[in-house]
Amino acid sequence: MPGVINMDELTDVDKAKMERDQKKIEVKLERWMTSKCCTEFMEAVQAGVEEDTLVKGIAEDKNPFKELKGGCVVC
Repeated sequence: MPGVINMDELTDVDKAKMERDQKKIEVKLERWMTSKCCTEFMEAVQAGVEEDTLVKGIAEDKNPFKELKGGCVVC
């Protein structure tokens, strides 16, 4: 896996080659209509709603952010 590329150190030709290579990758991707993607996304969300903590919340005994009883004491 290549390391991090500092774009400021690249020449304009290098940047253009990178952009060309990225476009070659993108042009091969299968494109879908937004209406189909949205329908599939909604179905996936609704299928997992029972396990979704954003919908059903976190059980009190498993909530790491719940208020502790007794508070904090500084000595």
